[in-house]
Amino acid sequence: MEAYKIGVTVPLGTEHEMMDTLDGYFSPLYPGYDHVYSWWETEGSWRPLEGSHPHQGEIGRIERAREVRIEFAVHARDAPAVVRRIAEVHPFEEPAIDVIPLIPWKDVAVLDGS
Repeated sequence: MEAYKIGVTVPLGTEHEMMDTLDGYFSPLYPGYDHVYSWWETEGSWRPLEGSHPHQGEIGRIERAREVRIEFAVHARDAPAVVRRIAEVHPFEEPAIDVIPLIPWKDVAVLDGS
């Protein structure tokens, strides 16, 4: 099965809204489960350059903020719609979205008891 791990960093306090928004954009990778995400708090930094329109911060000044990193797995067929949706709803002008090829564990493990 072709799949991807998608990761995105969002402002602290918006993580559940992002996960709820994304649920309708991909079919579950794990049979019998949906809303399967990992998330954790992190700290991010950036410096807006001339011509940018930052959600937070000032041009030329390094900004630091508490953020939340969200990661989840999707079927390859769903990845384009998911990435487009993140870009549409994310408050950052340039959201950090990672799309990483994933080998699902069931493609590696033998589950027949041998």
